[in-house]
Order: sequence, then structure tokens, then C-alpha cells
Amino acid sequence: MPRTADPTDIPERLLSAGLTLFLQQGYNATGIQALTDHAGVPKGSFYNHFASKEAFAAAIVERYARNMQRSWERMMASAPPQPMAAIRHVFSQMLSYHERATCSAGCLIGNFAAEIALSSEACRQNLMTAQLAWRERLAGLLTAAQASGEIRNDIDATALSALTWAAWEGGLLRMKVERSVQPLRDSVNLIFDHLFRPTGAPAPAFISTSDH
Repeated sequence: MPRTADPTDIPERLLSAGLTLFLQQGYNATGIQALTDHAGVPKGSFYNHFASKEAFAAAIVERYARNMQRSWERMMASAPPQPMAAIRHVFSQMLSYHERATCSAGCLIGNFAAEIALSSEACRQNLMTAQLAWRERLAGLLTAAQASGEIRNDIDATALSALTWAAWEGGLLRMKVERSVQPLRDSVNLIFDHLFRPTGAPAPAFISTSDH
């Protein structure tokens, strides 16, 4: 195995491997040996950098949250200036990402929430932080859309954002079961065209092409 004088090399390789394997296989199905093999580092080096697998998983959640932040910034850089159009752009980009994915891995935050949030307080706290950051970013756009009259303003933007997160994560679960991105698309269309619709505005017909 190649050695390097860079002290960050091994932990970076482990974190990169962990992000890949945890998304593909989940937390419980991924062992330390698999992580070090994938990273191309000696197994004994793992505990030189991480106190436990749980601590490693908590670090993975932090990294994933940073990736989510950078992804959001990239999407917003190409988004239209109107707030509702920007929201639609962001979700269109996320839908396209899942359509292109060769494996329907879903979202690490949602996956870990189901798998280890009850057994690891450190991971639960990091999952909560990541989730709230995403919801706050969306709530900012929703607030602007309410101010411009593009969406309903009788429900607080933070509540709408929380419900949107829940619907998106539920759609990701269905996507993995049904092996189709259509549940995600249906959820987004219902939220944008019906739940967000300003009072009195006509609602477009909802047509789903999902088999279930």
C-alpha cells in the first residue's frame, strides 16, 4: 500500500470510502475491514484516527452535510432569481441526480436516521444538525416566495419546509423500493402545485404515472 507523509491522507481516504460504502450498504453491513480495504489503508490505521466506528459514522454525517451545503450553493448559482422558480430548479436538479444514479442509494441522512439514530446520540445530533440546515435553506426561499405572493402565506415557511423534507425523504424510501424516481416526482408536484398554491389560485390537474 502506498505511504504518504501527509497526515490527512489516511483519514481522508477512510472518510471517502465510508461515504461510498455507507450509502451503498448501510452502517451495519459495512465493517472496518471493508472500509480499510476500500480506502487502501492498513486495518490497524483506522483506530489511529477514529475512536470507534460510531465516531467515524458521526464524522461521515458531518462530511455529507458539508457536501449538501456545497451542492445547494452550486444549484442556487444557476437558479432563476424568482424564489419559487429557484425552488423548482433546486428540486429539478435533485431529481435529475437520482435519475442518473446507477444505484438508488437515497439520502445518507434519511438512511442513517432509520438505522442508527436511536442507538447513537453522536450520530443523532449530527443528523439533526444536517437536517435543520437543509430545512433552513429551503425555508429562506419559501419566505421569499411568500413575500412575492407565489405561495400560500397562511402556514409558516419553517413548517412548510419541514413538511417538504418529510415528503422528500418518504419519496426517497419509495424510490428505493419501487426502483423508480416517479414517487419523488409525484411528491414534489403535489407539494408545489397543490400544498404551496396560494389561496384562491386554480390548481392544475395532478396526473401520476406511478404504478403504485
